[in-house]
Amino acid sequence: MDRALQEAHRVLKPGGQFLCLEFSHVDNTFISRLYDLYSFQVIPVLGKVIAGDWKSYQYLIESIRLFPSQEEFKEIIEDAGFRKVTYENLTSGIVAIHSGFKL
Repeated sequence: MDRALQEAHRVLKPGGQFLCLEFSHVDNTFISRLYDLYSFQVIPVLGKVIAGDWKSYQYLIESIRLFPSQEEFKEIIEDAGFRKVTYENLTSGIVAIHSGFKL
């Protein structure tokens, strides 16, 4: 992740903007519980039924949970050299849009 962000920073022109849409950490306890139930009980089943692949969809959910929180990812982006780094939570943080500029 660090190297990918450093490379994105390297190839952007000065003034260029980096944007990243990621599944993230839910900031509402009730929605978080519902999302966990959906994620672990429904998504792998749908993966099995539609794509014939339970394990990949289970891995997807597990990898989402291991991704850094919005604040942690913001710091990682800043450490790669970006400035004016912000993020916007969508659907209570199920996804977040991170933004930073090469100045």
